[in-house]
This record gives sequence, structure tokens and C-alpha cells, in this order.
Amino acid sequence: MEVRKAFTSATRTVSSTSLRERLSSLHSLTTTPLKPVANLHAHIEFVPSKIPRKRRLQTLAVAIWSTTIVWCITVFLILCSFPPLWPLLAVYMIWVLYIDKSPEHGGRLSPWFRSMSFWRYFADYYPASFLKTCELPPDRPYVFGYHPHGIIGGRGAICTFATESTGFSKAFPGIIPHLLTLASNFRMPFYRDIILAMGICSVSKQSCSNILKKGPGNSITIVVGGAAESLSAHPGTADLTLRKRLGFIKVAIQHGADLVPVFSFGENDIFQQMPNEKGTTLYNLQKKFQNVFGFTLPLFHGRGLLNYNLGLMPYRRRIVAVIGHPIHVVQCDKPTLEEITQVQQKYIDELMWIWNTYKDDFARTRRRELSIIE
Repeated sequence: MEVRKAFTSATRTVSSTSLRERLSSLHSLTTTPLKPVANLHAHIEFVPSKIPRKRRLQTLAVAIWSTTIVWCITVFLILCSFPPLWPLLAVYMIWVLYIDKSPEHGGRLSPWFRSMSFWRYFADYYPASFLKTCELPPDRPYVFGYHPHGIIGGRGAICTFATESTGFSKAFPGIIPHLLTLASNFRMPFYRDIILAMGICSVSKQSCSNILKKGPGNSITIVVGGAAESLSAHPGTADLTLRKRLGFIKVAIQHGADLVPVFSFGENDIFQQMPNEKGTTLYNLQKKFQNVFGFTLPLFHGRGLLNYNLGLMPYRRRIVAVIGHPIHVVQCDKPTLEEITQVQQKYIDELMWIWNTYKDDFARTRRRELSIIE
């Protein structure tokens, strides 16, 4: 009986000691903050409550445009939930997919839509502007080459060539701009109608030819680097994909259109991309995705609606698109590779002139010089 009591007492003693130790360790865990959460709260810079109305409208304009595809598709799906609308929606989609050829024939440019005050707020957010280095007479067609692509297809290109927010038509009277984009964008309901009203068209070879054939004053703007260049878009850098891009130069020669290089300072600075140097696993996965789907998915972040450093909206960084001097080409239906490369070298020289002339004004925080990597 005495042994049993002693055993029970010892067990209780050990159990109470162990319990105190466990409670003590649990207490230390609860009083020690989780470092990632603590750091997150420490580094997020929230927007102050008192912000000028104009700046709020600028942020709202950028937020609306950044989510345009999402809400266009959402509205379309909501309309699809009403059976009485199915015949109209079916007719609309047949028209979009099989009948309407506007994306290949110059779009449906609306001067009123391009001049809306919405676009002024959109451009003033960064702010975005362009610098005119010379006159461009409207007695010939033009092919503008826009660099760099940036993370999300040329915000400066939208402001300069797809809207009147920066005053392109006043600076270059008689020139009709057409920014070009992937043909897949014109299969998205409602979104396609918005970009068509902005004068945006398909970047297909046939589309380029149809626009330039309209004669003097008509122009196309191609974001030359494309999806491949977006993987190289890091703040303070200007790594261009250009050496193998000969198609737009060939199109210019075939239609006797002057080539105009445009370099957009600040385009790469409005988002922060995750490190993805060549050879890394992330870079290889992004390239494979691009080869399969025709576009890629850079992993990036910007700011948010209510904070300055965490979200998917672009940072407020100045964008200045410098429009260079035109490179005159001699019209030729079947230019040789040698003729194309000669024109390309003149184009690159002009692009380098833009960089060397204006880098100290608009790229003071650069980490390295302009480089043509492919």
C-alpha cells in the first residue's frame, strides 16, 4: 500500500513539473512575435487619410485600366446568366469571332474616346509624357519602334500612342497613330471594343500592311521586345531584345515607311520583378511558358490602392518617351537580309543616340547602361 502511494505521488510530481515546463515554453511562444508578420507590418507604408482629390482620381484611373480585362469578362459572364440575353450575346460573339475585321484594318479609332479626361488622370499618375526631338511631316507613313516593353506592355506607349493624354496629335498633326497588340486581345468581349476605340490594332503582318497601305500620315507603333523582353524588365536597367527582331524593319521597307525609334525612360521602373537571371529555374519555367502560350508571366509586385509598397498597381515613377529622328528607307517589295540589317544598324545607332543624349536627364538612378541582349 505504501509503495502504491509513493508511486502515485512521484507520478503526480513529475507530471506537474512537466506541465509547468510546457506552459512556460508555450508562454514564451505566445510572447515572441512571428518575425515575418512583424516585418510585414513594419515595412508596409499605408496611404495617409488626407490625399488631394486629384491624386485619388489618378490612382482610380490606373486601377480601373489595370483591371479592365477582368471586369469586362465579369460583366460578360453576368450577362450570360440571363437567358433572355443569350441570342444577343450569341450574335455578338459570332460578330466578334467571324465577321468584324476591324483589328486587321485600322480599328475604329474614336477621337472623342481618346481625348477623355480619364486618360489625362491615367497619364498624370506616373506622370507620363513624351519628348519631341524633331518634326515628322505627314507626307509619308511611319513605323514607330517602342522600347522597352516593360513588365506589362508599355504604359508609356498607351499614354502616347493610344490616347491624347500627352498631346500626340497636337505635336504631330496629320499623323494617325495605331498602337499594335496581340490578336488574342481582340477575342475578349467588350475589352476589344475599348481598345479598338483607342486606335489599337492587331500586330499581325497583314494588319501592319493594311494600315500602312492607307497612305501618308498613317503610322503603326510596335513594342518591339515583346514578351521575351518583359523578363528582363528590372528597375534601373535597359536590356533590350532587338537584334533578332527584323520583321518590323522589313515591313517598313516594303511600304516605304520611315522608321522612328522611341525610347521610354522609366518604363522598367514602375514595377519590381523577382530575380530571374538567365539559367535560374524561374527563368527557365517562364521561357517554357512563353514557348507554349506565346506570352509569359513575370513575377512582380508594385503598390496597392491603400499602401505604397505592396500590391499589383504600378509605382508612381516618371515615364518619358523620347521620339527620335526618322530613318528614311527606300521602298522595296523584297528586301534582302543585307538591306534589312543595314537599316537595323541605323535604327540601333539612333536608339543609342537617344539613350546617350537623355540618360542623365531621365535615367539618373540607372544601374547600368543600355544593352541589346538578344
